Amino acid sequence: MGFGNLKSSAGLQVLNDFLADKSYVEGYVPSQADVAVFEALAGPPPSELFHALRWYNHIKSYDKQKLSLPGVKKALGKYGPADVEDATDGDSKDDDDIDLFGSDEEEESDEAKRLREERLAQYESKKAKKPALIAKSSLLLDVKPWDDETDMAKLEECVRSIQADGLVWGSSKLVPVGYGIKKLQIQCVVEDDKVGTDMLEEKITAFEDYVQSMDVAAFNKI
Repeated sequence: MGFGNLKSSAGLQVLNDFLADKSYVEGYVPSQADVAVFEALAGPPPSELFHALRWYNHIKSYDKQKLSLPGVKKALGKYGPADVEDATDGDSKDDDDIDLFGSDEEEESDEAKRLREERLAQYESKKAKKPALIAKSSLLLDVKPWDDETDMAKLEECVRSIQADGLVWGSSKLVPVGYGIKKLQIQCVVEDDKVGTDMLEEKITAFEDYVQSMDVAAFNKI
């Protein structure tokens, strides 16, 4: 069980595959399991690993709340897929030195080679049979204005003017935040491999005459 070295490309690929049909490392809400895996990363995953990047950006939004998230943080090796050996990209050992199945002998027997190739073939076959699902998420965004004089109708018009393949805007409401200031709370549904929270934040905050900041208030896998 485990993701392996999450600072390696192979470990990140295992994490990306693991999160292809999950919103969190464990359960249905952010927890200390997500914090443990997040802290093991060297930084955000590359854009082509969009499941891992989507999860990374979401957990990053809980940075100030991570100590209050539920659960007990365990060793990193306690999280991840149960049917994959620890993944490394070969930085710490040469490929010729790696024994996937724990053999103590330098030279594999014919039976050991056959068994290793059979298990690798089974794993690749299992990965290939996974259905190509369109991963979608429901987001609740908090868009904050500069002050109480900001035209909130115009602010919402600007936000809804953002159009992209895989993005559908939903309902919205104004929520008081204090001192007469209200924030726009707006829902949207996105296709994970087409629209990310970073892209939404960049486009929304580009309306700098109206928008002070944008936060992800809720993130749920559909």
